[in-house]
Amino acid sequence: MDLDQIRTFDRIAQDLSFTRAAARLNVTQATVSMRMRALEELLGVQLFHRGRTISLTDQGMTFLPYARRILSAAQEAKEALRRVERGRVSIGSLRSLVSPLITESLLRFQAKYPSVDVVINEGRQNQIAAMLREREIELGILCWPNLDPLITDLEPLLVMRERVPMVTTPAIAAELGPDPHMDDVLRRVPRLISINWWQVYPDAALALFRRAPVSVELPTGPARRIAIKGEGVGFFVHSAVRDDIAEGRLAEITPSDVDPVHRDIAMVVRNAGVLEREMLADFAAEIAAECAGVGTVLESRLAR
Repeated sequence: MDLDQIRTFDRIAQDLSFTRAAARLNVTQATVSMRMRALEELLGVQLFHRGRTISLTDQGMTFLPYARRILSAAQEAKEALRRVERGRVSIGSLRSLVSPLITESLLRFQAKYPSVDVVINEGRQNQIAAMLREREIELGILCWPNLDPLITDLEPLLVMRERVPMVTTPAIAAELGPDPHMDDVLRRVPRLISINWWQVYPDAALALFRRAPVSVELPTGPARRIAIKGEGVGFFVHSAVRDDIAEGRLAEITPSDVDPVHRDIAMVVRNAGVLEREMLADFAAEIAAECAGVGTVLESRLAR
């Protein structure tokens, strides 16, 4: 079975004519007939009723969607190969870090490499790890250390520590004062917001869930809205709420009986040899520059 046979079958199915199919494919009618005989022999079925009119057999109707998938996959493969010729960079990042780390670095990168295709994937920790495991991406940004037992060969290019402050509305923060006790916080705002920022929850966060009258686990967007309305309090990575804090929608609170919380993030590859590709090394360096403004860089193998 070859693509010419599949393409010819699809063309006949559209035109219901061997003659018109031959004209559209710019081949002879004998070639069209030969291709169909060969395909039918290979499949062991008759694909068309032949006579004064042409129509698909039941087997032909069954095979048609599969044939079109084959043609579509072949076209996608050709497009992918064209993109490789131009150059391609693929990155996966935790959803919460795409905006603070990748947006500006992507613009600088594409100014330098305007013809290079860039693919940015986002997801949770296990999804980014799976993309790296399946080699769907070349570079990943995820929580560190990685605890996924199915991929243990990740090499960190940079490790960053980001603060995870507790936030509420400025009005509630003013009521609580500069050094509140956590019981006072929960009496004022009894709903504790849980967001899956970590692979394993820090002890300080777990202890709070046992103390809170009620907790809710939410994605970042709804969680922010609840906090801004004063209907919940919780730990947010600083990059997710820094604009809200700067613009007065949220304020940090530091309960005296709760230890500070942070999240460690790493930019990783499966093999540092990929940095021999200049464009990937440059993109990694651009992301590293953004990391310095989001958190504290603990270690880095990247030079600007």
